[in-house]
Amino acid sequence: MATTGAQQPAVDVGSLNGLHWIGIIAALVSAAVHLLIGVRMFPSAMGISFILAGLGFIGGVGLLVIDYRRRAVYAVGILFTLVQIVLWYVINFAGGTKSFPADVGTLGAIDKIAQVVLIAVLVALLRR
Repeated sequence: MATTGAQQPAVDVGSLNGLHWIGIIAALVSAAVHLLIGVRMFPSAMGISFILAGLGFIGGVGLLVIDYRRRAVYAVGILFTLVQIVLWYVINFAGGTKSFPADVGTLGAIDKIAQVVLIAVLVALLRR
């Protein structure tokens, strides 16, 4: 059988260390929260945006696992996650309709803790 020369990406978990795994868990927690909320709100524009955000976290994990330009993935991941936090605050609290931190909610708290952990991990990995 002839080959075209294009290689399929290979999973490379052997090069991942404990810090990577903490980041992967944090990203997957945030992805799960976003997908859950997105499915509940679907088909609204907000629901679709939550689903896309969740898929973004999963995509980042996938790129990390196949060892695709990890430093770039770390940098984009930091920005992507920071945007998630800022948008969450603006949508939920900047208008004054909810009281921060009293109205964060369980899913919001889990998500934001996971995202702060993820940012810390990504910054540490980028600085190596």
